[in-house]
Order: sequence, then structure tokens, then C-alpha cells
Amino acid sequence: MRGAEFAELRAFMEVVEQGNFSRAAIHLGMAASTLSQTIRALEQRLGVSLLHRTTRSVSLTEAGEHLLARIRPAFEELHTAVESINDFRDAPMGILRLSVSSIPAQMILAPMLKDFLAAYPAIELDIHVDNFNTDIVKGRFDAGIRYGRLIAQDMVMVKASVPSRIIAVASPEYLATHVMPKTPQDLQSHACIRFRRGNQQIVTWEFEKNKKKIEVGVSGPLIVNDVDLMVKATRDGIGIGYMAEAYMGQDIAEGRLVPMLTDWSPTYHSWYLYYASRPHLPAPLKTFIQFLHDHMHKN
Repeated sequence: MRGAEFAELRAFMEVVEQGNFSRAAIHLGMAASTLSQTIRALEQRLGVSLLHRTTRSVSLTEAGEHLLARIRPAFEELHTAVESINDFRDAPMGILRLSVSSIPAQMILAPMLKDFLAAYPAIELDIHVDNFNTDIVKGRFDAGIRYGRLIAQDMVMVKASVPSRIIAVASPEYLATHVMPKTPQDLQSHACIRFRRGNQQIVTWEFEKNKKKIEVGVSGPLIVNDVDLMVKATRDGIGIGYMAEAYMGQDIAEGRLVPMLTDWSPTYHSWYLYYASRPHLPAPLKTFIQFLHDHMHKN
């Protein structure tokens, strides 16, 4: 196979994986117009149409589906073969792509990035932060970090944090003019700051006591999709927030936030690094997992 033919097939796979030409062009490091010409050249060489194009997305024709099914295993095998060469290097190198939700991005990754990159200068980290329940296989990420119960059961999971409760908190300023809630139901008469995930779903406030679990419908003047904004709004006295206790640890310790209903918040949860099972784990991911384990137990 000539180099041009290989490049065309790789471009075709990237367009399919990304769902449109613009994102695929960014991943391939080329202009969208050049990518479009590459796909057109492939279709002309093969004499068939591979993609249905619209202004916003692309989809496979029957011929495109057939081609993708045949070449995808070959490309995956090539990637594994190239990656296996890492075993012969003195130090691991390559790109490690991570999909991470906003809380572990700040709570887990941010404190360790400098040390990791200093220890492994040949590894390039590509971190995508979002609050979607991202399909890391479809998105071609090496791994993800998310709240444990959001992860698909067929993934390999590695604990990435110590357990933490999800609790309700308020600022002293807010509590100076509002009665401290004594039961979760009391929250319904308070201004609550709600969090919207990337899929547009608003996070449910859940509580548990004596094995009794309840969900409380809360309301308030503010809905956010950024955890840091929720923390700041809660500190400013806008309303009651509902977040991971570990994420607010310093604010709680220094009195800027006051935990509430802690007897209704006994359940501890962890964040996990997760990845699809594979015969050969990429060296950058293997190195990152070990570094994450050491960092978590050191702290």
C-alpha cells in the first residue's frame, strides 16, 4: 500500500470516529478543506461513495460501513504493534488522551500534573474536561476519570481517589439569615444551587440514613454546569450547594463553608480511572496508572 493510500484510509477512519470533518481535521492536524479533498480522492480511487455528508455531520454509506469494518481491526493492530515498541525504551513516550469530568480534573489531576510531566517528559498529556458520560472508546481516549457508578461495567477500573461523601453545604453568611435544615425535606424551602451535567440532566440530591434512601427535589435561583462556579456561589451566600466533601475540604476547614445534614450523608464514593480491556496496555497509560497509585497513597 502506498503512503497516500494509507493516509486516505486513516483520514476516512478519523472522519467516521469524530462524526464531522472539522473535528477530524483538528485531530489530524490539517485544514478541513484538505481533509475533504483527501476523502474525495479516496472515493474517486475506489469508485464508490463512502460518506453521506450534511452541513453538520456525516454518516456511512453501505460501502463505507463495509470498508470501515475491514480496515478498523488492521489499524488497531498497527497501533498496538507500534505501541509495543515502548517496552524497549528506557523511558515511556507517546500521547496519553484522557477524558475527565470537572471535579477529578481539579481534585485529582491538577495537583499531580507538574510532577508527572517532570518525571516523564517524553509523555504528552491530552486532557479533555467535560461533564458528559463520555464514551472513551468512541472518542478514542486512552482512559477516563469519573464518578464510579457512572462507569460502564465492562471497563477496567482503578481507584483514583480516597472515598468522599456528597454533602450539602452553605456559607456562614447564608446561615445567618436562614434556619439550618434539620432534614433533607427542609431543603425544599431553601435556595439551592443545582448542577447540570453535560447531557443537560440536573443532578439529583440524594440522602441516606439507617439504610433509607431518599431523593429531594430542590429549587433555587441558580443552575450551573461548572463546579468551581457552584463553590464560589455557595461561598458568596447565594444558596446551598451539593458537592463532594473532599473537593471543598479547605473551604470547610477554614470556615468558609458549613456542612449540613451530615447524618444523612453516610455513603462514601470514589472516582476511578477506567479504560477498555486490551491485550497490551499502552506504556504512557501504564505509567500514569502507577504514578496515580503512588500519588494517592503518598497523600
